[in-house]
Amino acid sequence: MAVEIVDYDSAWRREGTEAGAELIDAAPGLFLDVEHVGSTSVPGLAAKPVIDLMASVTTLDDVTAGRRAALRRLGYRLQETGMPGRLFYFRSRADGRRSHHLHIVTADTWDTRNERLFRDHLRSHPQVAQEYGELKRRAAADAEDGLAYTKRKTELIQRVVDQERAARGLPLVPVWEE
Repeated sequence: MAVEIVDYDSAWRREGTEAGAELIDAAPGLFLDVEHVGSTSVPGLAAKPVIDLMASVTTLDDVTAGRRAALRRLGYRLQETGMPGRLFYFRSRADGRRSHHLHIVTADTWDTRNERLFRDHLRSHPQVAQEYGELKRRAAADAEDGLAYTKRKTELIQRVVDQERAARGLPLVPVWEE
């Protein structure tokens, strides 16, 4: 399936905020933090039209059957990704295309999450955001599927995340979680 990259849409900010509030309301007491991450959270950046959210919980076991049911009522479906220390959910539009991704992680890893570090760097370095947007368009045009698209972006993401982690005195880690 081809990857669709579109110009920045100012509605994404509102959609991210609303989706985060909806999650907090649906599962009271579960989420310690919910943030809009990913390209749709960076003003001016071209992106796949998917709202990426990251939420922290005390422990992944806090996502009990009742809370999973609350997420299902919002349209979120659990997908096994093999990424350690995280639960990944997606929500789709009526046409079957994804509209939201939800990454649930533990609070003890919140401050060192690569997605948050990368987002913050792009927000404060517009020239890097522009470089990344151009790379995303090229990768989408060349990629035969979403996995190939993601892998084509890894070198730039790794470079930026390494810079951010080094600046904070954090150990360097691969951005590609398997």
